Amino acid sequence: MNNPTYVELNNGVEMPVAGIGTFMLSPDEAENSVLSALQGGYRLIDTANAYVNEKAVGRAIKKSGVAREEIFLETKLWPSFYEQEDAVEKTLERLDTEYIDLLLIHQPAGNYIAGYRLMEKAYKEGKVKAIGLSNFTIAQIQEILDICEIKPAILQTEVHPYSQEKELKEFLDKENIIIQAWYPLGHGDKALIGEKVFTELAGKYGKSNAQIILRWHIQAGNVVIPGSKNPEHIHANFDLFDFNLTDAEMDSITALNKDKRYYTSTPEMLKGYAAFVPPVDTQK
Repeated sequence: MNNPTYVELNNGVEMPVAGIGTFMLSPDEAENSVLSALQGGYRLIDTANAYVNEKAVGRAIKKSGVAREEIFLETKLWPSFYEQEDAVEKTLERLDTEYIDLLLIHQPAGNYIAGYRLMEKAYKEGKVKAIGLSNFTIAQIQEILDICEIKPAILQTEVHPYSQEKELKEFLDKENIIIQAWYPLGHGDKALIGEKVFTELAGKYGKSNAQIILRWHIQAGNVVIPGSKNPEHIHANFDLFDFNLTDAEMDSITALNKDKRYYTSTPEMLKGYAAFVPPVDTQK
């Protein structure tokens, strides 16, 4: 398997362009998946307070035998913790690590300005190497840019061939903020994954349709974090560095854009996020 490539964030930190996500994985599943990923060459791991598997991710990192400084560990603060002064410290404790490589505001809900200030404080103290946002709109990102001392380095959001977020990416490019795609394969939509162009390119390059999509993301400048608990899929989702799509092939995939999202937040959902308290103290 090829070594991952890296992208330089706006503060000089280097981040792998492909990693594994742990959304919807139980603690046991997350531990096994992260361990499998690290042993297979992955170096980017994504989790969150709300996934309630941070302790499991921390265990997997320790078990892997991979040096901590070789791993890019990313997690996200949940809205109900934004006003808790020790939220970052508790996150570090759960992950059993002295620092976090990238910490994000998970949702633009509750007092996210207070949450961002917490992250800036942790950044200045060296507990966090880079900070960013997740699920923010252009207007909400601008709100942060207008008040921040430390500029966000990453925006994690839904991006895939059916929802390429061109306007958002243009805005982020101007601000030197990298986009990180969750649902990079379109929530497993068979219609998306089964598009003729992917099938044809998979045949040409000896890859799967999913691998073609992930390669498109990387060449388009997106960091990807597909999640899986299947060791074969975990291996395949990282086997992306031994081929390149041509400009014409990239264009044919870009032409698939439909501005079709699988997740759209509403004011009611954001209120619910702010009220929800993840049971992090009972993590296994």
